[in-house]
Amino acid sequence: MPHADSPPVFHATGLAKKYGRRGEQALADVNFTVPAGRIIGLVGPNGAGKSTLLQLACGLIEPTAGSLSVLGSRPAASAAHLARVGFVAQNTPVYGSFSVAEHLTFGAKTNPGWDQALAERRIRQAGLNPKQKAGRLSGGQRAQLALTVAAAKRPELLLFDEPAAALDPLARKGFLRNLMEFVLELGASAVLSSHLLDDIEQVCDHLIVLCDSRVQVAGDVRDLLASHARLVAPRDGLNRLPAGVEVIRTEHRGHYSHAVIRGGTRPGSLPYSVEPVSLEELVLAYMSRAADTGTGMNIETAAWESRR
Repeated sequence: MPHADSPPVFHATGLAKKYGRRGEQALADVNFTVPAGRIIGLVGPNGAGKSTLLQLACGLIEPTAGSLSVLGSRPAASAAHLARVGFVAQNTPVYGSFSVAEHLTFGAKTNPGWDQALAERRIRQAGLNPKQKAGRLSGGQRAQLALTVAAAKRPELLLFDEPAAALDPLARKGFLRNLMEFVLELGASAVLSSHLLDDIEQVCDHLIVLCDSRVQVAGDVRDLLASHARLVAPRDGLNRLPAGVEVIRTEHRGHYSHAVIRGGTRPGSLPYSVEPVSLEELVLAYMSRAADTGTGMNIETAAWESRR
């Protein structure tokens, strides 16, 4: 497990990334810090900038502005730093012409900290035939192979970019279970990028909501749930909330307003009905607020992307 004085997994300051001649904004003024030892859920609709953030974290691309440190250093600052990070990109890419065993041989030759015993054990547990060509594996089997190759280098940080989105429910459940086992065995931090909130709820203890190319909210899940609530008040009641209570999202139903708020969650601190908020409600509230402020993303689309 990380030491108390371990550097943050991530520290972003004014991070921005633009693409193309027209300067299409993928990330804008991103600021956040994530302590070591967390399993981070990076959630947001498609096109929010999740893949761009992970590619920056791996050193595959450079920021247009601002800075990002990963494990206390610039991404891909050296071969030694590269060895500390394992990455599973979208669609869990593997080499179709390579056998399962050849993937392990390649991993051993390219990673100085390669743990062959761990890799072979996990291949057996996943029921993979070492002689089988990766191109003939099922989606779930390819995901297990990619996860094994990433973890057998024994990194301090594992990054997963929508790794289970294309898998069927049973394969996705197995992948997430194995992800958790690897994280615990390695004592590593991990980032799971997904628009599937069920996956995030199952395995993550830290949350980053990315929408409209910006971080809308970030923090440990327990703290976020404790600091947010669902408020039910008369329609004009939201105009009389005390200082320090922020309304994230409001829906009007008949004579009452239903709002997700931040602050004012202590019992008796508000003269209205206050109830705990679910992680899904919290995420959708921030996504909807981002949509309302002009992201061009339809609210219903955001909700569907987060549930499917």
